[in-house]
Amino acid sequence: MVVRMTPQAATPRLPMNISQAAQKTGLTSKTIRYYESIGLIQPAGRQANGYRNYGEQHLRELRFVAHSRDMGFTLEECRELLGLYRDTSRRSADVKALTREKINDINHKIRALETMRDSLMALSACCHGDERPDCPILDNLASPDQ
Repeated sequence: MVVRMTPQAATPRLPMNISQAAQKTGLTSKTIRYYESIGLIQPAGRQANGYRNYGEQHLRELRFVAHSRDMGFTLEECRELLGLYRDTSRRSADVKALTREKINDINHKIRALETMRDSLMALSACCHGDERPDCPILDNLASPDQ
């Protein structure tokens, strides 16, 4: 999960340092450095003092990745989507296919969560929830069959 800060309304001048880019994109500086270190985004240029310089393209791509992460895409899926975003000759069918795969993943997770919820509701209904020490919930969780 990506930690997002609230983007600042004021627009710093470009190029900007990592703190300004973090404020502008809602990401943390640490997250931006991580995305650079794994090659997800292009490394920023450096000033004479060693500070990173982020331009408009960096900001667009950082926002793109942040939004993609918010939509549930993994970093590898973000890498693939970002490649398509950068490719002006891309096929929208490829983007749609990735999106459909993510929808299928989400639907699978929803079904798994519903199954867990139903199991917990059934266990909860079996427990008296009183002062007695016996508890079917704990017995079920301790069962080797589970």
